[in-house]
Parts: sequence; C-alpha cells; structure tokens
Amino acid sequence: MELIRVPSLAVILWSISLSAAPPLLERLKDEAARGQDQWIYNDLAKARAEARRTGKPIFVTFRCVPCSACEAFDAEVAKGSKAIRELAKKHFISLRQVEMKGVDLSQFQFDYDLNWAAMFINADGTVYGRYGTQSADGPDAYNSVESLEKTMRRVISVHANYATYKKYLTNKRGKPKPYKTALEMPGLEPERKKKFQGLTERNNCIHCHNVHDAENNQLQLSGKWSKEMLWRYPLPDNIGLEIDPKDGLKISKVIPNSPAAKAGLMAGQSISYINNQLVFSVADIQWVLHNLPNAAATINVYTWNSNRNYTLTTRAGWKKTDVSWRGSMWDLRPRLRVYIPKAKPQELKKLNLPEGQHALRVQWININSPEGRAAKKAGLREGDFIVALGGKSFDEAISHRAFNTLVKLNYKSGEKLALSLLRKGKRIALELPLQ
Repeated sequence: MELIRVPSLAVILWSISLSAAPPLLERLKDEAARGQDQWIYNDLAKARAEARRTGKPIFVTFRCVPCSACEAFDAEVAKGSKAIRELAKKHFISLRQVEMKGVDLSQFQFDYDLNWAAMFINADGTVYGRYGTQSADGPDAYNSVESLEKTMRRVISVHANYATYKKYLTNKRGKPKPYKTALEMPGLEPERKKKFQGLTERNNCIHCHNVHDAENNQLQLSGKWSKEMLWRYPLPDNIGLEIDPKDGLKISKVIPNSPAAKAGLMAGQSISYINNQLVFSVADIQWVLHNLPNAAATINVYTWNSNRNYTLTTRAGWKKTDVSWRGSMWDLRPRLRVYIPKAKPQELKKLNLPEGQHALRVQWININSPEGRAAKKAGLREGDFIVALGGKSFDEAISHRAFNTLVKLNYKSGEKLALSLLRKGKRIALELPLQ
C-alpha cells in the first residue's frame, strides 16, 4: 500500500503566504522597471529559453534596487534612454536581475561589489562581455549611457559573426564553482542563509556583495585568506591606462612611466584585445587583469586603430589599489561594527586639536553584535572622538571607510586597537579588542 505524505501545517501556511505575496516588483518597489516591457523580470530560465528560441544574445543587468548608489544610471538604462531601450528590445533578450538568490555563479562571474553590473552572453553560455565599473571615485565614475550603448553595439556586431570570434571569447567565462548559487556557498553564515531563504523583499535579498562576503568568510575560516585577494578587478589605471568613460575602450591618457607608457601605447588609441581576449568595455579589461597574478606579468594589448600589438610588463604588487569603497570590506575580519564618520569642521574646532589634525566621531555602536558589545565593554561610547590610532594622530582627513580598511589591512582578530579618544574635552586611552 502506498503511503501518501501529507504536508505539515507549517508548509501549507508557508505555501499560502508565498502564493498570496505581491509580485517581486511590487515587494521591491522597483519603479525603474514598472511598465517596461523590454525586460524579462528576474527569470533567468525564461531568458535562456527565449535566447535559444530567437537566436538573440542575452543582456543581463544586475541591480540592487534598495541601494541609492547608481540609482540615476539604473533608471536611465531601465526606462530613460531611448537608444538603450530600442537596442535592448530589438537585438537582445533583456533580463533585469534584482537579486542574487538563484543566479548561477559559475555562469555569471563579475565584480560582485558593484551596485550595478551587466553581462552579455550567448544562449550556449559563452560570455561576450561585462559592463559596470566602480572605484574610490564613486559608483558612476566609469558608467555612462554612451559607453553602454557602444558596448551593446560591439556585442551585436560580434554576435552576428559568432563563429569567427568565438575563439577570442573562450576565457571570458570563469572557472566552474563548487556550488551553484549563493545559498549553497559554504561561507554564507548560517543566520544569514536562514534569513535569505525567506521571501525576497527590500530588507531581505541577497546583494551582489554578499557573494564576496561569503567567499572572504570561507577563505578566512579555512586559513587560506591572503591580503592579495583584496586586489580584485584592478582598473586599467593600474597598468597606466586611463579609459574614456563615454567610450569604454578609447585611451584618454597614458600615465607617465607606467607599463603602458613604456610599451608605447598612446592616448587616442582604442583597445580591441587583451591577452587574446576580445574586449568591449572597462569591465572587460578588468576581467583580464583580475585573472592575472599580482606579480611580474606580461600583458599583450592590441589596438584596432593602430593595428598592432603592445607588450606590457608589470612588477610585483601592481594590482594593489584603494579598496575602501568595496561593500565586502565591512564583513571582512576583523570586524568593528562601529560607525565612525569623520568629524565635521565645526566639531574639529570645538576639539581644539593642533592645526591640521583630524578626528572620527563615534556615531553608532552595534550592540546587537559581539564586536559592538566588546567595544562598549572596553569603554567606547557614542559621541567619543577618535583622534589617534597606535599613537599616531590623523594628519589628513580620514573617512570611516578608510579607517575600516586601515584596520583590516594592518590588524588581526584577537589583537587590540590602541585608540586615543576625546570625551567632553578629556583625553582617554582605550584598547579596543578585535573579536
């Protein structure tokens, strides 16, 4: 006799609540996508099926809807730009992906610290290119509707001649991951995994940077972590090339005495291939550089308007750059769980510090975290001003992001931060334990 499994009441109630939930677009309040029929909404399987049926390439945008960074650029791409809308509708199967929960991380590999990113792929999984770049200069320093349109047109041209160009696209897809989605990542902390398994809402979606968080966490827990892993997706600037953000491939400046300058590259040239990979954007250049070692390396750059190849040679440490802007830096150990923005001019005046010295104000201590509780137990208080670290005063203005990065690069969990504080005009020495 066959036994019939009856769903538990909890499962029945969960199913009812899920089916009764408003559509994802409504839950996220995604106004940029409302009424835009050029987009398939957060459905990778449907986009793949349509790409196979139509023979069109897939244009995928990854956007964290609640984030304010890149909001204006996202709105232009999603609904504002007529040129982007027409290209997206006529030449692509266009997918708006608004969370990372079900994304295949072997297929879609890019810089997950971005607030807005795009990938172009063939229905067979071949990656044409990437778009979207961020840096300490801001979330939109390298993104523009003009360069995105040019990138899309480059992809369209290559797709039309796919058989000819396929060999130059081979290395644009990353190595397979041992897991498929973010929820399967071993470094995703259990309490977060449990939360993320729930219904996707504005306050409960897997952000792109959570993928880097989980990667960092697993490496640290396994003892395989190295600072070298922080230098992800270096800019073309690291090899001496400043790229026109409205073009994406045109060299606007060659930095003197850089590897690019020594190789003979010049402003005005446009890059076509790097290490035999076809490139379409700054993000594509970053992908090639990302996969090179942070040591002496040879980089071959081919420019189409000079019709020649240039050989660049890097030195050890060439990938190191300012990573303070990265969202994944917050979860990297040691964790402070204290928000300390730089003191305002009027606050500095009241502190009576020597001319030229700066401070950080303790605005918030997260007492719901072990790190925050440890900071409070050690004596740190909201309203304190940090005026020195390790006996060294801040001779330049320092942001909370920069301070956070300084700690993570120079201290380890279990150590203590020797802080000098000002509290109501009184100087206090405090040792802050790093959990």
